[in-house]
Amino acid sequence: MTVTQDVAQDVAQATIPDLATLDLTDPQTFLDVDPHAMWRRFRAESPVHWHPAGPRTPGFWVVSTYADAVAVYRDNKRFTSEKGNVLTTLLQGEDSASRKMLAVTDGARHREIRNVMLKSFAPRVLEPVVAGVHAHTRDLLGRAIAADRVDFVADVVDHIPIQTMGDLLDIPHADRPRLVAWNTRTLAQHGSGDDEFESIMARNEIIMYMGELAAERRRNPGEDVLSVLAAATVDGKPLTEDEIVLNAYSLILGGDESTRTSLIGGLIALAEHPEQWRRLTSGEVSADAATEEILRWTTPAMHFGRRALVDVPLRDKIIRAGDIVTLWNTSANFDEQAFTGPELFDAGRSPNKHVVFGHGPHFCLGAFLGRVHVKAMVEAVRDMVDDITLLGPPQRLYSNFVRAYSALPVAFTARAAAQEAPAPATPSQTGKETH
Repeated sequence: MTVTQDVAQDVAQATIPDLATLDLTDPQTFLDVDPHAMWRRFRAESPVHWHPAGPRTPGFWVVSTYADAVAVYRDNKRFTSEKGNVLTTLLQGEDSASRKMLAVTDGARHREIRNVMLKSFAPRVLEPVVAGVHAHTRDLLGRAIAADRVDFVADVVDHIPIQTMGDLLDIPHADRPRLVAWNTRTLAQHGSGDDEFESIMARNEIIMYMGELAAERRRNPGEDVLSVLAAATVDGKPLTEDEIVLNAYSLILGGDESTRTSLIGGLIALAEHPEQWRRLTSGEVSADAATEEILRWTTPAMHFGRRALVDVPLRDKIIRAGDIVTLWNTSANFDEQAFTGPELFDAGRSPNKHVVFGHGPHFCLGAFLGRVHVKAMVEAVRDMVDDITLLGPPQRLYSNFVRAYSALPVAFTARAAAQEAPAPATPSQTGKETH
């Protein structure tokens, strides 16, 4: 690190309020504070930090280093997801989807339902879906290039994950625009004054729609994931309606949020780091490597959470049974002990063992498709675009869970001699923890 960088880091560090006064339950904190400087202080001064209770919420632990986060992710004996896996539900004391949705189910039931769903997520099974992602991405990007100016969020990104999930769940094409609209409303908050009612209603609309579709699939099953869930049995008994609907809903919501964030943040990163853009377009770095760095750099889900089942020592602290523990991916993925030059965007970074998709038994089921989405955009932009011009700052959403955006004005310059891209290769990652 240069002297100039050292000074800049010291100045940024000095602007961070005392860690004891930072409120990580308040989404405004993540808009007002430099995240890199904040998490550097947590890792250096209080890596296992007790966040004090608020007026209406209990206190909780903040785990910020890579090694500690991985250790807790792996430990499904002493920590549970069944009380919630994000701060919002954990602070409420429960998650209404507990033991119904895979992400908040543990033990044998988790393994059984995960094994049912994994059959639909094998790379070989997903080949037609992957081909569709690449074709759809190139079509949308081609239209964006032809326009003088586009909102990369509304005109491009909003239409990618929902089409993938639509293919995966065999949602009728006529219904997909409604799902795009509902999904957009679930992420519509821009500030503390925004009413959450619209977001809640949109989520309910998606759940009710999936319930109707699941009932139809039970009568007329196909080969899609929803049909697999509707026809599945565990211990000789079919899954409950809640398990079918909530797991389908989870795929839509989770796939949309993470893909939107990584695609938007990835485009910003390439536009703001021209030397890395050159390395990509010249072939110096591979699309696979750039994909992993974009995922790390954007880290869509800032945290996940657990609740301790027993007393657990961690560093010099004792996490008591019943305590809430939050694992901050957005800090772990920039931990100096795990990554060289973590605050540099390095499109060719290797190794790159980030925890974007979590770790351990709850490693994200959709990791393979998450990588497919980002790689499809990386390859499309590399092959079709000569220059990316950001026409204004991205509009951030108000959240302490996902680093999301609602708008990004941009103009693209087409490559003078657009290459005929080869057929997309299936990513080497299979959704298992091999990255």
